[in-house]
Amino acid sequence: METPNDDSISLNKYISETGICSRREADRLIEGGRVTLNGQPTRTGNRVSPGDIVRIDGKPLKAKPKTLYIAFNKPVGIVCTTDPKEPKNIISYIGHKERLFPVGRLDKPSQGLIFLTNDGNIVNKILRAGNQHEKEYIVTVDQPIRADFISRMSNGIPILGTVTKKCVVEQLSKTTFRIILSQGLNRQIRRMCEVLGYEVTKLIRIRIMNVELGNLPIGKYRELTPTENRELQRLIAHSSKTEEASMDQNKKKGSSPAPNRSARPTPPKRSGRPAIPKRKKR
Repeated sequence: METPNDDSISLNKYISETGICSRREADRLIEGGRVTLNGQPTRTGNRVSPGDIVRIDGKPLKAKPKTLYIAFNKPVGIVCTTDPKEPKNIISYIGHKERLFPVGRLDKPSQGLIFLTNDGNIVNKILRAGNQHEKEYIVTVDQPIRADFISRMSNGIPILGTVTKKCVVEQLSKTTFRIILSQGLNRQIRRMCEVLGYEVTKLIRIRIMNVELGNLPIGKYRELTPTENRELQRLIAHSSKTEEASMDQNKKKGSSPAPNRSARPTPPKRSGRPAIPKRKKR
């Protein structure tokens, strides 16, 4: 048995992690003399280090790319598309060496948190409205907020042929409010405000599920921390990839596909930004 180093992994694990077979099947390939390591025959217990070349039946085997989950603070003006014909597309702007794609959208005139990943399995699990995943925003409008604005926004606004779900809305200043949505309708917040006679002048997404924007500078990105990633995976573990499946899940729980619950969700604990003032009791 070879002595492992910090960067090496077992040959059978290296083969299985490319997705072509299981570890047991990889062992059979090795025992059958079909695998070479840097041009040499292999045996059970060999280890693969960065830069090593593994071949099966003479064909190079490429390691599966590391699964990446990126948190990016999108600037105003950047478009959430992978289309290279768009000169300000998010992929070109970031310039990451791995092939990534955005999870959902954030309007061109909006700023804030968006995920990018090379893991296609999580995209619909996060995006499907039936999965009830929260997104939080700080919004500034063009005129002082009227007394009925908060209650009307909270209880649902008719847009796009439907009525938005009940949500958390809290006034922060004369023209600024915080809103937590579990929907993702096209330009939802802007459309909701327009119905009430307001125009959004600034919109920043500060949280997606358990991940917060925090102090991440505009135009910069970071990988999710191990703690964030574990919690994200926990939150989407029972989420469906399709709208039909998410509706079925809701029915099993005894709820409708688009519930209008009066209970307000409790925001998670925050760090890295000023605390949001609590509403005064009347």
